[in-house]
Amino acid sequence: MKVVIQRVLKSSVTIEGKKVTSIGKGLLVFLGIVNDDTQDDIDWLCNKIVNLRIFGDENGVMNKSLQDVGGELILVSQFTLHAATKKGNRPSYIKAAKPEVAIPLYKACIKTLEDVLGKTIKTGEFGANMQVALINDGPVTIIIDSKQKE
Repeated sequence: MKVVIQRVLKSSVTIEGKKVTSIGKGLLVFLGIVNDDTQDDIDWLCNKIVNLRIFGDENGVMNKSLQDVGGELILVSQFTLHAATKKGNRPSYIKAAKPEVAIPLYKACIKTLEDVLGKTIKTGEFGANMQVALINDGPVTIIIDSKQKE
């Protein structure tokens, strides 16, 4: 499981010309799922996302977490995070989990984030063509892969 986390001042998701969700200060998280991802990957990653200290404290030092600042979160599924680009110029997505595997894991990730955060999170729509808008704060962008946690 791989995520790209962006600290944002605001973010929104639009599908077919209609804004379906938006947040203020918080995190926009793009999530890529592979076939061998499990609830262990979800638990580890969700705890990491919620507790990652990437928000400024009173001295401007990145020392506060999403929970500490009461920020919001949008989770967007993005299979292209697992693109293989070693050969040729057309990315291969063979590593990305098929929907029958990815959808239950995506839903489990939503539930786990909500449980860890203690509030409802916003989401995109799995498999939809989405337009994601954001104002990156910093900019701060973090990439985490649950397979590289050791």
